[in-house]
Amino acid sequence: MKVLQVLPMLNSGGVERGTLEIAEALVKNNSQSWVMSGGGQLVESLQRGGSTHKQWSLGKKSPATLRQVPKVRRWLEQQDFDVVHLRSRMPAWVIWLAWRKMDKATRPRLVTTVHGLYSVNRYSEIMTCGERVIAVSHTVEDYILENYPRKNPGSIDPGKVELIYRGVDSEEFPYDYHPDSLWLHSWYKDYPQLNNVAVITLPARLTRLKGHLDFVDIIAALKSRGLNIIGLIVGDEDPKRRRYAESVYRRVQDSGLKNDIIFTGFRSDIKNIYAVSDLVLSLSNKPESFGRSVLEPLSMGIPVVGYNHGGVGEILGELFPEGAVKPMCVDAVIDAAERRLSGNGQPVKRNEKFLLDNMTTRTLELYQSLADSSRLLT
Repeated sequence: MKVLQVLPMLNSGGVERGTLEIAEALVKNNSQSWVMSGGGQLVESLQRGGSTHKQWSLGKKSPATLRQVPKVRRWLEQQDFDVVHLRSRMPAWVIWLAWRKMDKATRPRLVTTVHGLYSVNRYSEIMTCGERVIAVSHTVEDYILENYPRKNPGSIDPGKVELIYRGVDSEEFPYDYHPDSLWLHSWYKDYPQLNNVAVITLPARLTRLKGHLDFVDIIAALKSRGLNIIGLIVGDEDPKRRRYAESVYRRVQDSGLKNDIIFTGFRSDIKNIYAVSDLVLSLSNKPESFGRSVLEPLSMGIPVVGYNHGGVGEILGELFPEGAVKPMCVDAVIDAAERRLSGNGQPVKRNEKFLLDNMTTRTLELYQSLADSSRLLT
C-alpha cells in the first residue's frame, strides 16, 4: 500500500506519536508511508524510520488555507495513494474538499481518526467524513454517534465507525519494571527527601484541566491522616497559563506543603518516575478521549486512582477497577489512596488489551480492507 497521514505539525503530542507509530508499522509491512505536515521536531525521526515527509502547512484556521484545495487536489492525483488518513480538523477540511472532486473510481480511500472530544459543530463534524472513522475509545465512539447522527446526507453512518484503542508498547512499559542503579542514584541525589516515603505522582502539565488544585488538597488530607507521603507534580508550565501555575504554587504554600509537594517540571524519564511511585493519580476535571498517562503506569503494574469518566474510566475499569472513583469527588480519591497506601487492594491486571501491536495491526488491516474493496461511487 501507499498511505498518506495528514496532520498540522509533527511536534510532541498524542496525535503525533500515533502518526509515527503507524508510519513505522507501514514501513515494517513493506508499504509506502507518507506524512504531510507543516514540519516539526519529529520530522527527522519519521524520515529515519523510512517514511517520506511532505512539508505542507494546512493547519492554520483561515480562509486562506482553503485556497490551497486545487493545488492539493492536483498533487493527490499525481501521487496515487491507496489510503489517506486525516488526523486533525483544519487539514481534514482541505483534504476532503480536494478529495471529493477527484475521480471516484481512482481516488484514494479516506480514513479519519477522532482523537478528541471536540466542540460539537460543523467544523468538528469534518472528522466524520472518512469512509471509515476510527474512534480511539468507547467514549469517543459514543461521542460520535450521539453528536453526529445520520439525519442529513453526509452525516455519520454508524456502520463506518471502527473502535481501535490506542495502546502502549509492552516492551517500553513492561510489567514490574525497575530503573537501573545509575538512574536511581541520580534521582535520589536530586530528591533525597523521597527516600523512605510513599510517593504519589500526578503526571500533568500545569493546565487547569488536569486537577492540580485537587492534588494539593488530596496530599494535605492524606498527611492529616498520618501517612508519610510526598507528592510529585511532573509536567512543565503552559506559557499561556502562567497565572494558573502561580495559583497552584500559592495553594501549596498556603497549605503548608512546601516541603511535601515537588514540582519536577518536564521530565523525559517518566517511565522511571512511574516505577518509583507508589501511586499515580488522574484528576482531569473533564472526560478525556483516552488517557495515556493512566495506561502507562498501569501497564507497569503501578496502581492508579482516577475519576471514573471518559477513556480514563475505561482503562481503569479494565486494568484496575478499584482505582476508578466518582468523578470530581476528592474525598473518594483520598479514601481510595489511603486504602492503597495502607497495603490493601488487588494487584494491577496485566495489560493485554491496550497494546501498541493491537492498534497498529488493526489500523493496517483497516487500510488494507479499504484498499482491496470497491471504491464508493456515490
